[in-house]
Amino acid sequence: MRIGFIGLGNMGRHMARHLIHAGHLVTVHDTRPEAATEHLALGARWADTPAACATGADLLITMLPNPRAVEDVLLRGEAAEALPEGALWIDMSTSTPAAAERVATEVLDRRGVRRLDAPVSGMARGAEAGTLQIFVGGAADDFRMCLPVFDAMGDPDKVLHVGPLGAGYTVKLLINLLWFGHLVATSEVLAMGVKAGVDLGVLRNSLLASPAASHFLEHDVLCVLTDGDYDDSFAMALACKDLGLAVDLGRDLGVPTELSALIEQIYRRSKAHHGELAGEMSPIRLYEAVAGEEFRLPSPTAEPDDAALSAI
Repeated sequence: MRIGFIGLGNMGRHMARHLIHAGHLVTVHDTRPEAATEHLALGARWADTPAACATGADLLITMLPNPRAVEDVLLRGEAAEALPEGALWIDMSTSTPAAAERVATEVLDRRGVRRLDAPVSGMARGAEAGTLQIFVGGAADDFRMCLPVFDAMGDPDKVLHVGPLGAGYTVKLLINLLWFGHLVATSEVLAMGVKAGVDLGVLRNSLLASPAASHFLEHDVLCVLTDGDYDDSFAMALACKDLGLAVDLGRDLGVPTELSALIEQIYRRSKAHHGELAGEMSPIRLYEAVAGEEFRLPSPTAEPDDAALSAI
């Protein structure tokens, strides 16, 4: 299949590579030509513009940082106008139904171009391993046609058709919102426990043995607890963008978002303290500061210190 792929960032570069390995004829474009070096070495073609990337494609995939970038590429970059009649646009960005509707209304509908929204979860690690979760909104026939493409980039058991156009965007925003909520709640609990004198490892094990256990506490936060890794692969600027979109969605739907708005405020405070490029788990550092120590589990191979020996 002839695929145009636009957006070779922390996630997209891995996704495009998997498509090349799967045997597709891939043309790539990014604002940074050097981002495509690996793909060109694997046989991909380079396009100088979004329009050139879309020309002649059966599928155009966009993996971009925000709704504005999606519109820049599709409308102002004329990728939508360049797509052949009958082609399909798959937007895998964390965007909004409104942005996609503007593209469709202005260009795609009159050209007979179909579309799917298919944002992803799984972090850069999942993109690299080809194990992303993919949440697809759009026509069932288009979803089935594109399954081999999705399966090349994600875990086939976690490629889900979640409803009509726009449902993929919505599900992805809600997943991010709940994950960020888990992070803030977990950080607050760990800070209180540590400051009260409970051993961090004992506290975590107790929580995991209780009804309060979560995937975040068991798996995702481990990169911080064991390695001090706050996940720089997804920047605070993008996390705050996603939270803003989720809160806006709640307002548009008439759903109260008091808790979501507070989580957004905490993330924006962390962005102000730690910088726009800090990792998405940086709000944990706010609570480490309150606790007066970093949240770290001892290395399994670490030698006990003198104080620990004297207590034995």
